[in-house]
Amino acid sequence: MSLPTRRTFLARAGVAAACLVGRPAHGAGPAWVDRRTYGPFQCAAAFPLASMDGFFQELSRLEEELQRTLAVPPTRANVDVLLLADESSHRGYISQLYPRAPYRRALYVQRGGQGAVYAYQHPELAVDLRHECTHALLHANLPMVPLWLDEGLAEYFEMPEAKRAFEHPHLSTLRWNLRLGMLQTVESLEAHSEVDDMGGVEYRFAWAWVHFMLHGPLAVHRALVEYLAEIRCGSDPGLLSPRLRAAIPNLDQRMVEHFKHWRRV
Repeated sequence: MSLPTRRTFLARAGVAAACLVGRPAHGAGPAWVDRRTYGPFQCAAAFPLASMDGFFQELSRLEEELQRTLAVPPTRANVDVLLLADESSHRGYISQLYPRAPYRRALYVQRGGQGAVYAYQHPELAVDLRHECTHALLHANLPMVPLWLDEGLAEYFEMPEAKRAFEHPHLSTLRWNLRLGMLQTVESLEAHSEVDDMGGVEYRFAWAWVHFMLHGPLAVHRALVEYLAEIRCGSDPGLLSPRLRAAIPNLDQRMVEHFKHWRRV
């Protein structure tokens, strides 16, 4: 399956990200054969982790990236990362723990105030883990994150650091969308309150607005950081869209122009 088709399928199926709050059902767990700690992530795997050591060293720096780009402080709680050997065992384990939850290839869960990420060994595991661990780190510091922004940030940080700005698979498709006059405004994304309401287009434009806020005009980046700071302090910040429109004139056109001229120098 081609990468764009795979990503559209994942988004429509709700696999790209999910946040489940609840208490797991009781039952026997997998036999973890390797346990390691990388920064805030406590990993337990049903297979040896030695071959993934380099990846987890990179993943442990994700917390610093969120702090640098979003002013999100380090988490005070560890995040459990639980890795099964294959899809079958992962599917069985998730259905045992959370029998009422829809199955997800990778799943972020809040349980007892602590984050946990469940996934299994497959070729896109690194992308899944960056995505879900972004959710985990954000929710460790913020009492809430609007769905579109939560997913847009996770989409942005799911790529390796060197590829985030210029080599995300969303970029080429987004440019075609914009050339054809397709645009999802922040307000249209804010209207979605359930993961299953967001399809591939919504995930792509959520990523695009995050990219614009991180790499576009300083004023919109500042609006994002201030918005997240208010959430972290426990106040109700309202919607982000009015802040962005107040930050710069012609917001939608500026976003379109941002991607029209976005090139590696």
